[in-house]
Amino acid sequence: MVRQDRSDRRSGGHKRGKGRDDHHYHHGGQKTSKTTKPPVNENSPVIAVFRTFQTELDSVHDKYERLVKLSRDVTIDSKRVIFLLHRISNDEKKQSVLEEADSKIANVKQRLCQITQELQGEDPYRYLRAISPGVQEFIEALLFYHYIKNNKLLGHKELEQQLSFVVTNESEGSKVNQARDAGMKQQKGSDVKKPEEDTSEETATETKTEAENESSTEPKSCVTGGGDEAPPETLKIDMHIPPNEYMLGMADFTGELMRMCINSVGSGDRETPFQLVSFMREIYDGFQLLGNTPNREVVRKLYTMRQSLKKVENTCYTLHVRGSEIPEHMLLDAIASVEKGERGFAGDDAGEE
Repeated sequence: MVRQDRSDRRSGGHKRGKGRDDHHYHHGGQKTSKTTKPPVNENSPVIAVFRTFQTELDSVHDKYERLVKLSRDVTIDSKRVIFLLHRISNDEKKQSVLEEADSKIANVKQRLCQITQELQGEDPYRYLRAISPGVQEFIEALLFYHYIKNNKLLGHKELEQQLSFVVTNESEGSKVNQARDAGMKQQKGSDVKKPEEDTSEETATETKTEAENESSTEPKSCVTGGGDEAPPETLKIDMHIPPNEYMLGMADFTGELMRMCINSVGSGDRETPFQLVSFMREIYDGFQLLGNTPNREVVRKLYTMRQSLKKVENTCYTLHVRGSEIPEHMLLDAIASVEKGERGFAGDDAGEE
């Protein structure tokens, strides 16, 4: 009993229970619940400003999601172009496959035109993470197509020239964005002068929903390669390709050259691998001039490029040294055995270290 009385005195004569933590007291002694929230004054200028912030952030997030979806479609269509180009086995099929690939690339450019329209008036690097996978995959497909057709590398400026679009009819989405921006400016001015006449949350939600539905519509007409001057009643827009994205797409392009080399050996073509190895060495030497780059993705793709170049060099070595003594139907097996031998030798060296 004595110990219990002492513990009660130390705690102020009150036992700590569940009911005491559920409520707190004001200075007036009134007990109120923690879950009670004061009502929000919708006519407050502070609330009006935060409603504007909400509308702006929602529009940014919606645009980001639209760009992610478009980038995903660009990635899928670009992969289909690459798979189609790998079907070229001889000169007879080359022309027909290139014509089919050209039509597919035109469809991809239409999606890139939609991305360019979404990015009009925006910082090109703000939404770069949303469109980067699709842009790199398209660069890889376009470089591969241009090399097969013209036997040379497509430069960065030439690539951007192909991504110049002429929009003949303004899309409904851009009209909605302009109307929304004008409405936001008008709302800011009305908030300063007459805060009591602020729009309600329901009106902002309806405006946002209407803008989302109308902004998802595709452009009515988009023509690539518009030239220096656009015709009247048209809008010329250019898609900016950062140099870093071009380099990453070029690094992926070397992997397709490696696959093209192996496929050419399988089809009996012994000249293409030697052309590809010299071309890939020039690209690899150009990347080596960059030195130590802090970009982690560039370092990772440079390592993959080195592995692809080594496979092509092993293929050329096998063709040059043992090509005359190995039948054509066994060349691929001989190349694979050389690669397995190198991997085993590298593993032994790592174990000794």
